[in-house]
Amino acid sequence: MKRVKKKTGEPRFERKLPDARRQALIEATIESLKRFGHEGLSIRRISAQAEVSIGLINHHFPTKDALVAEAYRHFNSELVGYLQRAIAAKSGSPREQLGAFFKASFSPPNLDSDVLAVWVVFWGLYRHSKDIQRVQSETYHGYVDLLRGMLADLERHSGKLQFNLRLAAIGLTALIDGLWLEWCLEPDNFEPGEAVQLCEAWVDRLEAR
Repeated sequence: MKRVKKKTGEPRFERKLPDARRQALIEATIESLKRFGHEGLSIRRISAQAEVSIGLINHHFPTKDALVAEAYRHFNSELVGYLQRAIAAKSGSPREQLGAFFKASFSPPNLDSDVLAVWVVFWGLYRHSKDIQRVQSETYHGYVDLLRGMLADLERHSGKLQFNLRLAAIGLTALIDGLWLEWCLEPDNFEPGEAVQLCEAWVDRLEAR
């Protein structure tokens, strides 16, 4: 069999497609924020993490805020996707699916100090970045809508019409976020399972109204 020789100067590795390069830059941004916090916002650090030139970052993202906003969107999508998979894996009543949602909310990868480090940077940029504000609005409403849909299923299943779904979803979101932040800051204050119990008790109270 004739052996085909490689042409001189042929690239040793196959070049990534544009979408793959964008995704690699987004993931490098998140990893840089986990490792270095706010200092991880440096384009130089991100380029080193992604092992690409600064010029390549500028080619794909017109500003640093645009890159960080896309990282925000991807990071949130990954975490919410994990929650959705936990719900889908739980067959049973809407109440049992809510329980699965609570357990996933207070389990890795959501319950992780590195995750908090990333969120702190995103939150810190909120006031001064229109890109971050836009993504925050999208992701927050998507999360609330997810909870609202679950509560609507619970309402239909129980046959009770005793609470405002929009306000209930906002209130439950605030409870989960507050407990999650409290645990990340002071994990010795309570166990993750106790946070789940508090959320379960909140829904119990909602149903008892």
